[in-house]
Amino acid sequence: MLPSRLPAALALTLTLPLLAACGNDDPTGALAAAEGGLLTGDIKASGSSAQEAAMTAWIAGYQSHQPGVLVQYDAIGSGGGRENLIAGATDLGGTDAFLDEKEREAVEASCGPGGALHVPVYISPIALPYNLPGVEGLQLRPATIAGIMDLRITSWDDPAIQEDNPGTDLPATDITVVHRSDDSGTTENFLEYLTAAAPEAWPHEVDKAWPVPAEAAPQNTGVIQVVESTEGAIGYADASVVTGSSVAVGVGGEFVTFSPEAAARVVDASEPVVTGVPGDLALDLARDTTASGAYPIVLVSYHVACTSYERASRAELVKDFLHYVVSEEGQATAAEAAGSSPISDSLREQADSLIDTIDAG
Repeated sequence: MLPSRLPAALALTLTLPLLAACGNDDPTGALAAAEGGLLTGDIKASGSSAQEAAMTAWIAGYQSHQPGVLVQYDAIGSGGGRENLIAGATDLGGTDAFLDEKEREAVEASCGPGGALHVPVYISPIALPYNLPGVEGLQLRPATIAGIMDLRITSWDDPAIQEDNPGTDLPATDITVVHRSDDSGTTENFLEYLTAAAPEAWPHEVDKAWPVPAEAAPQNTGVIQVVESTEGAIGYADASVVTGSSVAVGVGGEFVTFSPEAAARVVDASEPVVTGVPGDLALDLARDTTASGAYPIVLVSYHVACTSYERASRAELVKDFLHYVVSEEGQATAAEAAGSSPISDSLREQADSLIDTIDAG
């Protein structure tokens, strides 16, 4: 049974002050572990809206184990989550893209010279929802997707779309492209896919912001609302919020629809990024895979934590929550709530080892 859906920013009444991130002051020592392994205190996090459903479930599940710990999450988008961690305003950042080199340098101001580490906690496809009444099972190859998103293909009966969908009666409806208005890890992951899978058809750089002027909406849910209310629209969003029709994407010689299993195949084929943190688990995703059954438009969402916190009690809270999130129970909870793919046993072992390295400065 799914946990009750809670607000994005959860708040309970505590006698403890709300503490910020790596430089939090803990003058009372109230965050120390209690008897029986129970903890008390709070964790403040913000970031990825793609993680929102999973975080709601994780928070509810974790509080059944640690009822004395308040975890708050504000789903403001990946860019905001990274900015808050860098500023020292939160203990954890939720992000659908790992910190770039400049961000990894900047986060040392709040996390210390060891910087921040990435724990992959959520694997999900990025779906391409569309609103085209009477057209089911729409298929698009990477170059066609790129042409649509770059506004060079502007009608649904375009020959390129027809070639991808032989025998389908496509209407002469104008295409409305819907993108995220906020800086977004979902955007960054989708742009990485377009750049890798259709390099000759996609001329734009990878960024957190969408590069082509079109219809814009905030967060994943905002994109879905515009697509569902606009005939002829197509957009991109985390699959957890998609309830209507979605594109089957060309991979090699076949078309693949999104699923947690198809997304996980891409992650398993990906390599770690060198970030300077030993054992870090930021991943370079295999966007241009042609493996059968793999869905290449995928995001891996991370919890980004300081490698070192000012006080041991703060480090203990963060470590305990992260261990729950990557546990079999935590991953199953997210899969049920958000339709994500659980991380593999091998990745879980690596994540647990990485989490254990978090300490107090």
